[in-house]
This record gives sequence, C-alpha cells and structure tokens, in this order.
Amino acid sequence: MSTASDARFWDRFSRSYAKSRIGDPAGYARTLQCTRGHLGQDDRVLELGCGTGTTALRLASGVRSYLATDISSGMIAIAEEKLVAGPIAGLAFRIATAEALAQEVGQYEAVLGFNYLHLLRDVSGTLRVIHALLAPGGLFISKTPCLGSMNPLIRLVLLPVMRAVGKAPQVVSTFSTVELEQLITVAGFDIFITENHATRGKDDRPYIVACKQ
Repeated sequence: MSTASDARFWDRFSRSYAKSRIGDPAGYARTLQCTRGHLGQDDRVLELGCGTGTTALRLASGVRSYLATDISSGMIAIAEEKLVAGPIAGLAFRIATAEALAQEVGQYEAVLGFNYLHLLRDVSGTLRVIHALLAPGGLFISKTPCLGSMNPLIRLVLLPVMRAVGKAPQVVSTFSTVELEQLITVAGFDIFITENHATRGKDDRPYIVACKQ
C-alpha cells in the first residue's frame, strides 16, 4: 500500500463524496467562524486534504492567498469545477501532499487540516513538515476524528468491516485526543485552543489551534 493507492481510493469516491451532506451543519458553521477569526487579510494560507474544496471556497475570500491541496485528482477536479463556477481571487487548487510542498519553508501564516490527520501514513512526520511550512508564529488549525476517544466498537469492529468491503481507506490512525495533542506538541507547536464544535451527539473531533514555537 502507498500514497498512490490512497489517492485511488478517494478518486473512486470523489463524485459520491461531493454529493454527500455535511453531517453537522451547525458544528461546521462554528468551525468556519472560529477559523475566520484566526485568519488575517494578508495571510497566506495552505489547506491540506481539502477534498472537493467546500471549506476553501468559504474561507479564501478573507485572505491574501489560499492554496488548497489534496492527494486525489478526482477531488481536485471537482474543486476546480466549483471554482470555475464561482471564481475567488487568490484561491488555487493543487494535487499535492504536505511532503511535496516541503521546499516552501516558512511560506504560510496558517496551515489548515480538517478531517485530515487521521488519514495520514506518518502523522508525526507530516506534522514536522507542517511546522516547517509555517512562518514564525504561524498557526496550524485542525479538526480531526480521534477514534481512540470514541466507542471502541468503531475501531475494533466497524472500521475493519468497512476496510474489508472497500468503504474505508486502509490507513486510518486511531489516536485519542490526548495522543493527538501530544503529537502536535512534540512537532514543535504550542496548543492554545482545543474545543468541541459538535452539536449532535458525542463527536470526538477536537478543533485545535496551535502556534509554531
């Protein structure tokens, strides 16, 4: 298994993913509002794992430049279709991983990763790359499912079954919220916000804002 196989998985589901509804609209709206509050008009922003561009299209108009990336060409194709239908100055989509951008050291005031970290093959390594991509004092903002803090049946039963039938990617990290915070801290960040934006049921998907040390 490789990043290429991960990309093929998301390519297969890109059109159905684009048609799916946001599970918690109120929680998502709060995440957008909080994120806007941390972004400035002169900021250069990088979003990793942007999917079909839903979040990028809502945030990009408030910053100087916004590069939204994903490993899936299918996802990026849909995002670019949306951008053609409603152009936003300074917004661009690109097929890329964080590691592919590693040469852009210190180029961004903010890096965003929503529903992203748990799908990485090397969480610690990618967090170090994100740290390098940020300018001094830059922010890493994430909102990621922490399966280790959820009902154990999800990771022990549901996830393996979904993998077996091809409905879930082979790589899904099952860290807890505490473990994720430790990973972010070890990568060189100071965490100053950890919030739960869920408005429906129990959703261990912490919204974390961390500053580059």
